[in-house]
This record gives sequence, structure tokens and C-alpha cells, in this order.
Amino acid sequence: MEYRRLGASGLSVPALSFGAGTFGGHGPLFGAWGSTDVQDARRLIDICLDAGITLFDTADVYSDGASEEVLGAAIKGRRDRVLLSTKTGLPTGDGPGDAGTSRARLITAADAALRRLGTDHIDLFQLHAFDAGTPIEETLQTLDHLVRAGKVRYIGVSNFAGWQLMKSLAIAERHGYPRYVAHQVYYSLVGRDYEWDLLPLAQDQGVGALVWSPLGWGRLTGRIRRGQPLPAGSRLHRTAEFGPPVDDERLFDIVDVLDGIAAETGRSVPQIALNWLLHRPTVASVIVGARDERQLRENLGAIGWSLSSEQQKLLDAVSTRTAPYPHFPYYRQEGFARLNPPLCWSNG
Repeated sequence: MEYRRLGASGLSVPALSFGAGTFGGHGPLFGAWGSTDVQDARRLIDICLDAGITLFDTADVYSDGASEEVLGAAIKGRRDRVLLSTKTGLPTGDGPGDAGTSRARLITAADAALRRLGTDHIDLFQLHAFDAGTPIEETLQTLDHLVRAGKVRYIGVSNFAGWQLMKSLAIAERHGYPRYVAHQVYYSLVGRDYEWDLLPLAQDQGVGALVWSPLGWGRLTGRIRRGQPLPAGSRLHRTAEFGPPVDDERLFDIVDVLDGIAAETGRSVPQIALNWLLHRPTVASVIVGARDERQLRENLGAIGWSLSSEQQKLLDAVSTRTAPYPHFPYYRQEGFARLNPPLCWSNG
């Protein structure tokens, strides 16, 4: 397993990490993802650790906290071998204090996550969404308190807009608070919007990307084909409305190219899609999920090899999309290399 520095921090994370969204399996969304219990979770974690995957990501909103509970029980006795990442900020109830990143919410959420995970510290604590109703200074001061108390080691965000992340980083620098070192983002061959604004920001500010849904919300599994209905077992039947929209024809064009590369390499469609992501700039770790051992081992086949430059170019070409305004200037600037050097397409 390759390990990479998480942004501009000293924390090394594996190139592939494991998302525990399938653990617990409560509710219409997470129930469709999976319902892994503690015994099955232990087996998946065994496989991950054997392969060098040490970072496990969850959130308090996943199955109403059940994901954290199952993950905590499954790592019992080997906490020193894993890195735990969790998130808070999305609504977990209907009460006024059940959402957001206020001081009261963050302290309560952190203590609850520590209890469910059965640990005394969280390696990476991330804000699941930007809270426009709480002053950024209050949020960062509280995170600083959690770090100083030893409850949290590093902090990050998820699903922030560029200005929200940059303003937060500037305020942290002004007051000497810990800086966000990670941004958990949606990024895939069928969803490259991250590149338009957030990627240049991450390169400039030293923020590592943790990629969620790298297979395009289940669309790049190799099972979805042009002119064919969704497979009966696809979770898209129940979860498509929750995920980012994708133009079908563009998806099928990408799958056609993936099929061609699969024939050349002997690799599967999802392995190729994951490998492409692993070579994108700022990507520190790609989060993979699995409902069972077969899926996990399939995803593990994405590491230990590289696409050829020609294969990467084919995937770049079929999946690229011109950025809309106001992101369009980034696209236009590609022609002015003297003023805007091309991005370095490698991690670090």
C-alpha cells in the first residue's frame, strides 16, 4: 500500500481508505448501502489491515450513529493499528441543537462519537457541511479546544464551497487555530467538478482530498450498460435521488472507454476508474466501500499498478467537461501557461 501525506500535515494516510457507510444499515439511504454487523465488519477490517488500509471513515449521521458503533466494536483491541475519521454537522434529529457546527453541537458531537467509537481520540474530525448560521471563528475556536484537549488530532471538512474553505483557512491563520488539512469531496470520472475550483485551492493551500463515491454513486461498477435496464440488485433503484446527477450518454461513453482499457489490461471497470483517481493531483486517499468481502477485494485490485499515459489521456478526454461560469476562467487560463503554469498531475 502506498501512503501519502494528508495535505500539508504530518499525517500519512493510505492511498485507499475504507468507508464504513455500510456498517449498521439503518434508514432508506444507508439501509440500501448495506447492513454490515460487527462480525462481518471485523472480517472486512481484517482484510483491509492485511492490505495496508489503515484509515476508516464514518459519520454520526450514518445509520443514526450505528456505523460508528459497529466500527468501534470491530476495531476493539487494535485501536493502535487504525486511523479513525468521522464527521459531524448534518442533522441527526429535529431539535435546534441537532445540526450545525456551533460550540455546543461540536463538543456534544465529539463526545458522542468518542463514546460510540470506543476511543479516547479521533484522528481526523471533519465538518460534514458548512454551517452558515454559526460564526466561523466560533467553529474554529471550538475545534482548537478539542485538539488541545487531545480528543481530536487533525481537522477537515466535507462538501465545502471554495469560498467557504478559503475563508475558514484565512481565519484559522489569522487567529492561530488549527488549519483544515483534508477536504472530503465527491470526485469521479463522471463527476469532475472538483477540478474547477476546489482542486486549485487545495494545491495552493495544502489541503488533501479524501474522495467519496469514487465510482460515481455506483455507476462505474461495470454493471450499468447502454441500452440495458439497471441491474435488479443495483442500489441506484433506491438511492439515485440522493446522489449527484449524471448524464446517461456521457456515462455510457465513459464506460465504453473503460471497457476498452479493461480488455487491454485485464483489469475490471471499477479498478480502472479507481486507479485513474489515484493519480489525480491533491488526492490523498480514495475512500472505497464494500458490502462484502468480494466487493472489497475487487476494490483492492485498483492499487499496485498504473494506467499508461495513453490510457489516462483517453479517460481524460472522454470524461472532461467545460466548466461553466464563474469556473470557466480556469478553463480559459489553460492557454496562458506563462501566467498560470499547468497543474502538476501527481500527488504532492
